[in-house]
Amino acid sequence: MDRPPAMFIADSLGLDFLNSVATPVDTPVDWIDDGDGLIDWLAQAKLVPTQELDALKARARPGELDKVADQARALREWFRGFVLEHAGRPLTGKALHELGPLNSILERDEAFLQIAPRQGEEGLALQRQRHWQSPQSLLLPIGEAMAKFVCEEDFSDVKACEGHNCTMLFADHTRRHARRWCIMAVCGNRAKQAAHRSRLKGRQ
Repeated sequence: MDRPPAMFIADSLGLDFLNSVATPVDTPVDWIDDGDGLIDWLAQAKLVPTQELDALKARARPGELDKVADQARALREWFRGFVLEHAGRPLTGKALHELGPLNSILERDEAFLQIAPRQGEEGLALQRQRHWQSPQSLLLPIGEAMAKFVCEEDFSDVKACEGHNCTMLFADHTRRHARRWCIMAVCGNRAKQAAHRSRLKGRQ
């Protein structure tokens, strides 16, 4: 199917993964509804190097990437439940027992450190690399983004967009924690227009 470009509005890749299914403009869109969608979303999120995605796609058996996309969607909905349960207050160590599904993905990783040219400048740098052995490994950078969100984000800042029918989540990093919309130009403007129409009706 033709999908619009994925939306990265959450200020956290872990939450952007949850937003990989959303209703940005009236019609629901699932950016990872099949294997090709998962590949496209990972490329847009810059979570997997393009050449590795191309190589995995070329090696994958028929239906194999679709099965990984099924697993990604199941992971997404499990994580949505976890985030919504804990949103609005600091996450405590008591939540650890709920994170088994995420830790089981993280323990599959085959990451390693390697000395490589420094990005964009002279010199060398220690960079983290990963063995992309199979399509299953596509879940690893997603799991890592989710884990970073769990460990580094203040769950008090997690909010749902107030837009009508919008399902987007985001981390409110504004100074006064006053963010209300996923994208002001979409949901914010719609809310303003609805309020304006309501005021006009009230005057009639």
